[in-house]
Amino acid sequence: MNSSSITTGQRIKAIVGGSIGNLVEWYDWYAYAAFAIYFSNSFFPDSDLNAQLMNTAGIFAVGFLMRPIGGWMFGSIADKIGRKRAMTLSVLLMSFGSLLIALTPTYKSIGILAPLILLLARLLQGLSVGGEYGVSATYLSEMATQDRRGFYSSFQYVTLIGGQLIALGIQLILQKLLLTEAQLEDWGWRIPFVIGALLSVIALYLRANLHETEAFENKKKVDEKKKGTVKELLKHPKALLTVVGLTLGGTLAFYTYTTYMQKFLVNTVHLTKEESTLISFITLFIFACLQPVFGGLSDRIGRRPLLLGFGILGTLCTVPLLTALSTTTSMWGAFLLIMAALIIVSGYTSINAVVKAELFPSEIRALGVGLPYAITVAVFGGTAEYIALWFKKIGSEEYFYWYITGCILFSLVVYMGMKDTKKTSTLDKD
Repeated sequence: MNSSSITTGQRIKAIVGGSIGNLVEWYDWYAYAAFAIYFSNSFFPDSDLNAQLMNTAGIFAVGFLMRPIGGWMFGSIADKIGRKRAMTLSVLLMSFGSLLIALTPTYKSIGILAPLILLLARLLQGLSVGGEYGVSATYLSEMATQDRRGFYSSFQYVTLIGGQLIALGIQLILQKLLLTEAQLEDWGWRIPFVIGALLSVIALYLRANLHETEAFENKKKVDEKKKGTVKELLKHPKALLTVVGLTLGGTLAFYTYTTYMQKFLVNTVHLTKEESTLISFITLFIFACLQPVFGGLSDRIGRRPLLLGFGILGTLCTVPLLTALSTTTSMWGAFLLIMAALIIVSGYTSINAVVKAELFPSEIRALGVGLPYAITVAVFGGTAEYIALWFKKIGSEEYFYWYITGCILFSLVVYMGMKDTKKTSTLDKD
C-alpha cells in the first residue's frame, strides 16, 4: 500500500481507534455468554440448569445466524461508502442491542415476551458483530505498513479477546466484591449490559474521528457496480472457498476454548462458577498477549507455517487435551490444559484476519473477508456450545472432541493447498 500521505501518528490513532471500537463490540457480544449462567433462569422457566443453558445457548446460536446478513450488509457499506462509516454504524447497532437486554423484564413479569425480546436483541447484536469482523479486519490490514501487517492485524483478536476479558473481569468484580450469587441471578446480571451500552458511546466517538484508508480512497473512481457486490465477489471463487476452509476449524476451536469453556468447567469438570471465571480470565489474558507475538512472527516467516502449525497440532492434540481436561480435579491442571490449547489456536487467531484481507482486491475486500467468514462462523462457531451441550445431554460428550478434530483436519487440508498470502498479497496492489 502506498502510505506516503498517512503519518505514523495517524496510523497509530487509526489502529487504536479501530481496535477500541472492536473491543467494545466484542465486549457486548461476550457479556451475553459470560453472564448466561446467571440470567438463563430469568428468561426461561425450566428448573433444569442444563435445559436453561441450552435455551440460552440456542439464542446465542440464533444471534450467529444474523452474522452472514451483517457480513453482507456492512461489507457492502464498507466497500461502497467507506470502512469508517461501516464501523461507526455497526457499533451503534450493538449498543442498542445491549440496552435492550439490560432493560428487558423477566419471564415472570411478561411471560413469553421476555425470551422474544432477548432474541430480538441478540439478532441485532448478531447483525452488528457479523459486519464488524470483515470491516475491522480490512481496516486494520489496510492501515498497516507492508512489513507489519501480521502484527497490526493481530490486534483484532487482542481486542476481540479483550472484550471477553472485560466481560469476565466485570463478572469477577461482581462475584467477589459487590454482589451475592442471589443478587447476580436476580438483577446483577443487567449491570454488564448497561456498561456495554455506555462504552459504545465512547467507541462511537473514536470511530467518528478515524482516518479513512488509502486503499479505499484510491478506488473511489472504480465503477460503483463493482464495489461491494456479491456478483463481483463470486468472480473470486477460490478466495471465497479458501476463507471458508481456513475459518472452519479455527473458529470452532476458538469458541470451544473461550465462550464454551466456562460452562464446560462448571458442568463437566465440576469447578465452581467463581473458579471457572478466574481460570477463563487468566487464560484469555495470556492468550490476548500472545496474538501480537504470533502476528509479528508471521511477518518474518510467513502466514502459512503458523496455519500449518495450528492444523497439525489441533488435529493431533484436541481429543487428548479435552479428555484430560474432563477428568482433571485440579484447578491449575485445568488452567495448564486450556493454556496449551490456546497456544495452538493462536496459530490461527493471530493472523486469520490479515490472511483473508490479503486474498481480495480493495473494491470487494470487506465483503470478501466478512461474508464467507460470517457464514462459516454461524454454522460452526455459533453452534459449538449448543452441540457440545447436546452431546453431553445424550451422554456422549467425547463425540464433540472428535467433531472439533475433524473440522480442524479439514482446515489443515486447505492450509496445505494454500499459497502463503504474505508473498501474494492483494494489499500490495493498492
